[in-house]
Amino acid sequence: MGLHPLEFSDCYLDSPAFRDRMKAHEAELEKTNRFIKELSKDGKNLITATKNLAVAQRKFAQSLGEFKFEYIGDAKTDDEKCIDESLQEFASFLRNLEEQREIMLFNITETLLKPLEKFRKEQLGAAKEERKKYEKDTEKYYSALEKVLNMSAKKKDQQLLEADSQVEAMRLHFHEESLEYVCKLQEIQEKKKFECIEPMLAFFQAVFTFYHHGYELAKDFSHYKTELQINIQNTRNRFDGTRAEVEELMKKIKENPEEHKRNSPLSIEGYMYVQEKRPPPFGSSWVKKYCIYMKEQKIFNMVSFDHRSGGKMGEPESFILKSCTKKTGDSIDKRFCLELEVADRPGLIITVQALLEEDRKQWMQAMGGKEPVYKLGRAYSKREGIEAHLDEVGYSLVKNCISAVESRGITDQGLYRVVGVSSRVMKLVGILMDKKTFNEVDLSASDEWDIKTVTSALKQYLRSLPEPLMTYELYKEIIVPAKCGTPESRVDAIHYLVYKLPEKNREVLGMIMKHLANVSANCKQNLMTVANLGVVFGPTLMRPQEETVAAIMDLKFQNIVVEILIENHEKIFGSAPDGSVTTPVALSSSELNAPPRLSKRQNSRQNRPLAVYNPSMELQAADCPNSVKDDISLGSTDSVSSQSSTATTSSASGSPPEDTKNHFSANGGDLMDWASIARSTMIPWMNVSSTTTPTSPSPVGAFSPEGTNNDKPEDSVTYRKAKAVFSCEAEHSSELSFPVGAIFEEVTSSREPGWLEGKLDGKKGLIPINYVEFL
Repeated sequence: MGLHPLEFSDCYLDSPAFRDRMKAHEAELEKTNRFIKELSKDGKNLITATKNLAVAQRKFAQSLGEFKFEYIGDAKTDDEKCIDESLQEFASFLRNLEEQREIMLFNITETLLKPLEKFRKEQLGAAKEERKKYEKDTEKYYSALEKVLNMSAKKKDQQLLEADSQVEAMRLHFHEESLEYVCKLQEIQEKKKFECIEPMLAFFQAVFTFYHHGYELAKDFSHYKTELQINIQNTRNRFDGTRAEVEELMKKIKENPEEHKRNSPLSIEGYMYVQEKRPPPFGSSWVKKYCIYMKEQKIFNMVSFDHRSGGKMGEPESFILKSCTKKTGDSIDKRFCLELEVADRPGLIITVQALLEEDRKQWMQAMGGKEPVYKLGRAYSKREGIEAHLDEVGYSLVKNCISAVESRGITDQGLYRVVGVSSRVMKLVGILMDKKTFNEVDLSASDEWDIKTVTSALKQYLRSLPEPLMTYELYKEIIVPAKCGTPESRVDAIHYLVYKLPEKNREVLGMIMKHLANVSANCKQNLMTVANLGVVFGPTLMRPQEETVAAIMDLKFQNIVVEILIENHEKIFGSAPDGSVTTPVALSSSELNAPPRLSKRQNSRQNRPLAVYNPSMELQAADCPNSVKDDISLGSTDSVSSQSSTATTSSASGSPPEDTKNHFSANGGDLMDWASIARSTMIPWMNVSSTTTPTSPSPVGAFSPEGTNNDKPEDSVTYRKAKAVFSCEAEHSSELSFPVGAIFEEVTSSREPGWLEGKLDGKKGLIPINYVEFL
């Protein structure tokens, strides 16, 4: 219900109900006043925001108009000219639009804000003044009335008549004011309907006029847009043809870069890292610099340039080169390094690092470089008569260095990562490897040798062994577990392989791993976590016999192996895998626990569960990348199940099949070698031999021992029943959840390695191959 009308007759009664109705009208006018004030405020904000938009649009148009494309070559095509001019056209369009926006802003102020503000001040403000006057007259009238009524009746008649006449005059005035105020209230209530809405209508007319002008501009722009699109398409087509030519040239350069490289007979230039020594305890840092060597003048120029900080360039430096010497990896914990002797500053030696070995050779050739006087690496200097071996002297060196580190420097920051001075390291190694004096040196009781020299000496000794501690022979086998499998299976595999090392290697390795575990336990102080120690000791303790690209790619896996050895040193070095002998003992499938299901976190890296290794299962059941499968031998496209099953059947009859025998001999190994590697990647302690007869049924679709599947067409499908031997909770909508004992119908092989497809309770889905047995 709306407001009650105010009757004029009620002004004479001035009842409480009349006053309530009057207050409702006053409250409505106050609400209208607040609305107009808020609307005016919002309108001003809108104008300010629109002005800011207009300024931004004009600035954008200015930027478009000022920019010009630079083209490759000395001339432009017609299409390119049109494209270049298009920016000016776009700028002109925006400027025209902004002129109309300014007109709209002016109209908003004149047609909306000013009329509303005028109505608020003149009409609503007048009503407020009338209200104040009415309340004042009310107070005056009723006060006088009470005063007269309180006069004593004993007063003279003349006085009483005068008082009555005064009150009557005030009553008449009050009633007149009341009538006028009531009329004003209802008049404003009616006027607000058109006084407020009419300015808003004018406002929207201005807005629509602006947008209509934009529509008209768009129509005028349409013809130009069509022509420009044709220009753009022509330019794109030419670009596609040019790109094909450029890519062909780039391909030729990639295939034979030396033919296209711009080599100068007078100079060589490129990036190198320069070692800058700083005062203790800050050590040294390596700064990337662009170097130019002028061969004839022997002038070496370099300037620092950081690509990551917006191409910030430092001050150029220059010196005259006296000599250049190759710096080996055993004298510094960096590769591709050279020592430059400065001629114009006697005694100054600058160590630089090339980006690649090929770069180092080119720099050495240009600067007349030479090899070092003594050769470091896997053998010590013949001049000093020192050779590194795993003997009593070597064992003493390792024990002495470890004891010193644990007693004097276990909390030193950057332990094993910070390297010592090369000359002092070599001197200490010489003393510790001298058969006459090695027993006389106690590094833990003497402060003569600082900890970084001691740690560098230990690393130098390990790198200088004729063969790494984790031998060349086992390198490929030890790398495999780091590339696949669950964390538990990796530990078991490495545990098994460590006990294939020679006893002295295993003993020294165990001592080092126990020590590195102590180092990592203090990582809060020394900052050397297990991962950091893996980076330092991975290439030190194991490396391939041949340096190839593939070997370089395996560096990260070397680190992982060392991390596993550190974290599990007690289990791995505490006892042999079987408690007494190094040969693993076979476990039957019934002795195995439920196969591991991968957690959600593991599934992000490994999308398939590990299958229990069995000669009757396919190679694809192993959760290993193809490169690992290549490493572990089988160059054939046949599955392990087909090969091992065939081998089993043939062994029972007396001789293996010819194709299997030829396959393994061609790969330089035998079936037992493959079996030992397979154990290390999956279930390490399954003893698989050619005489073992598998008792578990082959998966559907796998090659049978008789090889009957070879006779079936590829598109034939065999359905079987299977029973769940373990419960399983689905981790994906494509998998089935099931309890122990569930019976699956229509079970067949899946394209997903390690999985079957089947139906349970009418629902089809994937089933882990090692969770069921066939009926």
